[in-house]
Amino acid sequence: MHYVIYLDRFNLFIFTFLKLSLKNCIFLHGAEQLLLGYLPNDHEFWVQELDRKRAQYKDFKEEFLVNPSEMARKLEESAGHKNEGMGSGGCGFLMRSEITHDEHPLSLGKTSVWNQFFQDTEVIEQIDRDVKRTHPDMHFFCGDTSLAKSNQEALRHILIIFAKLNPGIRYVQGMNEVLAPLFYVFRNDPDQNNAACAEADAFFCFVELLSGFRDNFCQKLDNSVVGIRSTIAKLSELLKKHDGELWRHLEITTKVNPQFYAFRWITLLLTQEFNFADSIHIWDTLLSDPEGPQETLLRVCCAMLILVRRRLLAGDFTSNLKLLQNYPSTNISHLLYVANKLRGPSVD
Repeated sequence: MHYVIYLDRFNLFIFTFLKLSLKNCIFLHGAEQLLLGYLPNDHEFWVQELDRKRAQYKDFKEEFLVNPSEMARKLEESAGHKNEGMGSGGCGFLMRSEITHDEHPLSLGKTSVWNQFFQDTEVIEQIDRDVKRTHPDMHFFCGDTSLAKSNQEALRHILIIFAKLNPGIRYVQGMNEVLAPLFYVFRNDPDQNNAACAEADAFFCFVELLSGFRDNFCQKLDNSVVGIRSTIAKLSELLKKHDGELWRHLEITTKVNPQFYAFRWITLLLTQEFNFADSIHIWDTLLSDPEGPQETLLRVCCAMLILVRRRLLAGDFTSNLKLLQNYPSTNISHLLYVANKLRGPSVD
């Protein structure tokens, strides 16, 4: 595999070039192999750091993915070993006196593993539903094959662990779509040893990626100066700066609130507006731009509006909203070219 490495003052180790195959079309795109700070600048420590993080992820799985029933079984086995040689008392079952309050299934204690398990059930059920709906047009993610089921299970593990490690955010619907491109790239690594560690590597890159966008997923910050509404307002200002006529027609004349279309664009990093191959192409630009993915994403979103300005200027509220919620197929290279032309000082 050929690597294109960006190691600069931002400590970026951005993406890997590899051949990806979707259906019968083979294309070459840059894809995000490693993200912000995933590996240290010193090459000598790369293998050591990968081993450390993969071992850490294994620990996360053992800590956060253990079913309480399995934990109870282990406790019983442990008790059985303790009671060996004690006659009829050594039957292998956990004695009543050895069952602590936090280990009892009916315990409501905050530290009870069972209570925590029941609290997590709702989140896990949402993750399960979303994972099963991830890219239904791709056999890699969807279907009854062992590959699809294995990949779904990996996505499920990553999202559950992320939710448990980030109680302030937990899981937000759509995170599965942001995770999917990362896992796909790692899982298709020609190096089988690396491919086998796709789940761990994708997890840490997912964490790094969302660290830059976490405010968009935090409901408590929705109305703050750093939440999703603030980000959408920045997009509105960017459009106003570069195309005042289009801005007035959309927001003043036809009253198309940018939240109606830009919320999904921004929170899901455009993964739902384009096909999978085009999304990866866009992500290459988002992740490799020295100004960072947040500002680059806003420029791409603004460019999307400008590219369909004729249709928008001729449309009313209904037609424009339909157009922006079902963005038409476009030349991604040209879209990114237009977005790059919008580069400039950050919009306050």
